[in-house]
Amino acid sequence: MKIRSITSFVDPKYDLIDAQLKPLSLFSRELRAAVEAESFEVESTRLATSPFPGWLTGSLDEQISVLKNVETAINAHGWDYLSVGPATPGMLEAYKLIPELLAATQNIFFGGIISDNRAVYPPAVIACAKIIQQTSILSPDGFANLRFAALANVPPHAPFFPAAYHAAGEPAAFSLAMECADEAVKAFSSDASLEQARSQFLISLESASDRLTPICERIAQKHHVIFKGFDFSPAPFPEDWCSLGKAFELLGLERIGSAGSLAAAAFIADALDAGRWPRIGFNGLMLAVMEDSVLAKRAAEGGLSIKDLLLYSAVCGTGLDTIPLPGDTSIDELAAILLDLASLATRLGKPLTGRLMPIPGKREGDATEFEFGYFANSRVINTDGQIVSAPIMSAAEIPLKPRKVHL
Repeated sequence: MKIRSITSFVDPKYDLIDAQLKPLSLFSRELRAAVEAESFEVESTRLATSPFPGWLTGSLDEQISVLKNVETAINAHGWDYLSVGPATPGMLEAYKLIPELLAATQNIFFGGIISDNRAVYPPAVIACAKIIQQTSILSPDGFANLRFAALANVPPHAPFFPAAYHAAGEPAAFSLAMECADEAVKAFSSDASLEQARSQFLISLESASDRLTPICERIAQKHHVIFKGFDFSPAPFPEDWCSLGKAFELLGLERIGSAGSLAAAAFIADALDAGRWPRIGFNGLMLAVMEDSVLAKRAAEGGLSIKDLLLYSAVCGTGLDTIPLPGDTSIDELAAILLDLASLATRLGKPLTGRLMPIPGKREGDATEFEFGYFANSRVINTDGQIVSAPIMSAAEIPLKPRKVHL
């Protein structure tokens, strides 16, 4: 297990480049040193702001200039990546800017809200589908979509990118994203009973929290930064020893994607729900296809579909992540996928994200060819898409309430 990210949050009210970044960077550096002294590896430190339409103003050229300056500044202050938060349904024009802002930067992530806890927003769904299509051609491999996600009912302070954003008007804060799929693999690899495996998995996560929480609270108090908690979504690394897909199969499945997989997803999600730690973000199963060696393999074999991943997201999950799609996937097909994702998130009262990656020139079944250390190559997946038209897609919003069970 390691810390995928120490993510700091800031609301840019004035000179973001200096007046706010310097003290927060000192905090981030001190916290990193302290947890590394406790023998935790820290993969990255990251910064996230409140939604960019609330503070990034001026012409497109002026916004690009500001973002480039901020990108330089955050690297100088020791952060690896920056998320400037999502475009919001109340400011639809902001969605249109994202492809050009992505093209002008290298380490800045963006999002677009498509639903919240009261409604799905079809205009925002369509806007995000357009962003994904336009962003896919910024490079020959479609890689720029790694830095964009559609956010469905995602609250502030989730530490994983691209979902991370701050709440406008709140003081500086931070949370920790944990890479811990390896702990699931270890726990489920033994010959122990199901309950013993569950207990071993939880003990490893809770032990990490017990060691890290006092450090976080002490340094947070010293620097007047609010500690929001941990996201123990079992994030994978693209090798079998840290594959959440492998952890599924160690529970008794022949292969993830076939019948019985939902039961494994529910079991692991239920274990996470029982965990004792300060919580923020998803704390669900991170089934990121191209970040997970076994998921990438099963998708390449044709045994793992978008429908499967949406099904698992109903009982756990963080949504649809790093999904390789045909390069000619239409805006309508992308919008249909995002509409389902948004409706699932709002109806079930849970956060989900969509990070879809159409790959130029690739068709269903073609092999992906990414040269990226955090990806396991797979094959392009069928969208099972369709055109969704009026009255659903022409509505300004689709009011939904989380389902209540009446016994």
